[in-house]
Amino acid sequence: MNEIYPLAVPKGRKLKCEVCEAPAERMCGACTVTFYCGVAHQRADWTSIHEKICQLLIPLRTTMPFYNSEEERKHGREQLVQRQKHLIELCYKVSQKYLFEGKHEESVPAALHSLRFRINVYGANSVQVVPAYLLLTEASIGLGQIVQAEEYLAQAQWIVLKATECSDEIQSLLHRNLGLLHTAKGNYEEARYHLANDIYHASCEYGTDNIRISAAYFLMANVFLHQKKMDVAGSLYTKVTDIWHTYLDQPIQNQLHAIKKPTDILAKELENDTGLDEPQESEAIHILETILEIREHTVEEKSQTTIKILKTVAMLHYLMMNLSKAHELALKAYLLSRELPNKEEFEALRELLSLIASKNPVTLKSAKFYNQTL
Repeated sequence: MNEIYPLAVPKGRKLKCEVCEAPAERMCGACTVTFYCGVAHQRADWTSIHEKICQLLIPLRTTMPFYNSEEERKHGREQLVQRQKHLIELCYKVSQKYLFEGKHEESVPAALHSLRFRINVYGANSVQVVPAYLLLTEASIGLGQIVQAEEYLAQAQWIVLKATECSDEIQSLLHRNLGLLHTAKGNYEEARYHLANDIYHASCEYGTDNIRISAAYFLMANVFLHQKKMDVAGSLYTKVTDIWHTYLDQPIQNQLHAIKKPTDILAKELENDTGLDEPQESEAIHILETILEIREHTVEEKSQTTIKILKTVAMLHYLMMNLSKAHELALKAYLLSRELPNKEEFEALRELLSLIASKNPVTLKSAKFYNQTL
């Protein structure tokens, strides 16, 4: 982290802060191609994303080498674009992960990087820049900066309006952020309208029972919860739980089958893998643990809905190798299920606990207990 020395700056070049675009007074000493208005923004950028991409920025922000032929020049430009596309996705996913973890301030610099690289590669008016504007919208809403959120959202809406074609995925994200904005402002009817459109476009893109649509149902349920319409909210939370339960149960069943008939199954079936990237895992944890908290405060503890969400969250933590947490939640669901007539669910939870115990030496002795309780 260095101050800028005048002789090190090319004559006539105006340096801007990476975070706010104000005149820069400091330079990153590691890459020497990134500048800041002061220590606060330098630290914010480093914490958010710069530490991960510091060295990757050097070839993008330095003069291209001399090429002997047009073919070499073309190849060099193509490599430059590919590097930027890589950074677009990396910065986007990092920003997304921060949002799902509730770290709105940390998500902003990463989202700004994604936006700038998108503009460089696709142009300022391309629909490809919309997702980055929507990340910034969501971060601003989380920070309570409603005016700033409206500005980012207006820019995204204008681009979509001007576009000749726009995918259902982008339309879904746009309506989702409009729903979030109206929810934050207490305009619940408007929020429901946009979230209904989010569900429609997400269904067109992914199907009605895909995990990618679960967030739309979840946000709609939250609006009904704000309106104290508990029955409707509850049915939507159940829909979200069912989607994730179906998705997570498949690898669990694969592992159980592999244990029973190991010669029929590849060794890969015994490996723990959610099939999700880090932002998706963070989103799943946020959604499912929020529903669990709501269920535990609004539904009878021994109900089937409480048991199912406990099991679903337990499966997620198991596949993420958070074995202690998975054991805690599965055991709670198991003990509650003993007092209900659904013996099939009781057996499924016993098998899940045995599976968790098989991967966790701390709880391995518990497997004998589960097998003895039938």
